[in-house]
Amino acid sequence: MPESKNQNFNHLKIHSQFSICEGAIKIDELKDFTKTNKLRALAICDTTNLCGALEFAEKISKVGTQPIIGTQINFKYENTTGLLPLYALNEEGYKRIIELSSMSYLKNDNLSDPHLDLKELFNITDGISLFTGTINGLFGQLFNKGKFTEIAELYSKLKSKYNDRFYIEIQRHGDQNEIGFEKFNLSKSLDLEIPVIATNEVFYINKDMHEAHDALICIKNKTYINEKNRLIYSDQHYLKNDSEMSELFADLPEALENNYNFSYRCSFRPLFSKPILPNISSEKGGNADEILKKNSLEGLNEKFQKFFKLENNELSSNVK
Repeated sequence: MPESKNQNFNHLKIHSQFSICEGAIKIDELKDFTKTNKLRALAICDTTNLCGALEFAEKISKVGTQPIIGTQINFKYENTTGLLPLYALNEEGYKRIIELSSMSYLKNDNLSDPHLDLKELFNITDGISLFTGTINGLFGQLFNKGKFTEIAELYSKLKSKYNDRFYIEIQRHGDQNEIGFEKFNLSKSLDLEIPVIATNEVFYINKDMHEAHDALICIKNKTYINEKNRLIYSDQHYLKNDSEMSELFADLPEALENNYNFSYRCSFRPLFSKPILPNISSEKGGNADEILKKNSLEGLNEKFQKFFKLENNELSSNVK
């Protein structure tokens, strides 16, 4: 029998080549796959950046698929730092996740990986949907450390802030400790009345790319294939079709239902815009090249004075 087309399940955790040394999906290849399989919606969720968001939105929308924009950002809670996925539901949410992503690079020392204090998640939440992430994310790491009470308290606080835009994410790749984390999350979902959503962390399109991806992860973490004590993903991180995902989560119809409906909550995609260039014309006339040179040197002088504490006489002898 021919393979069932993925027409219902929305893959919300696509990692493109912009997830450096993690994602192995080229956006052009994803576009072709999407067109062939007639996917209804897809979400990009690259790690620690939104570099591919515009290209993804433009190319995926051209083949009739709804693009959803998300990203994973590192957040720090006490002494634990890990990823959490955020999605833009509208333009306001898109601007906010761009701001958070930028802040993660600017608001910490140059020696640390980009991250933010978890408190930043509580400041501005409009237009954003937040998922709890994977077993390797922030809450997964806290779970592995036995911080069960702390997780429950954070879930409760996040629910009060994000309301029904906060989801407990359920994944079934067969990765280490995933089953225990799922049982804990399902229990918290019932206790705290937080909706669950089914996702699949997609690092490559076809299953036969698993070994190549495993080598890519080794490059990222500076380890070797034959090492036992390293991060090893299962071979289930490919772009599964609707039948596979429906069968995988047959016992959790509400998780599938929330996945199906999530795309209806998203009503924004970024658009290409013309570059905004400075106006260097002069009402009094003059040569545009000379005006640009003069303004550039004045700005450079100001920066040298501000950052290097150089005096005007020093600048005049060094900047020509």
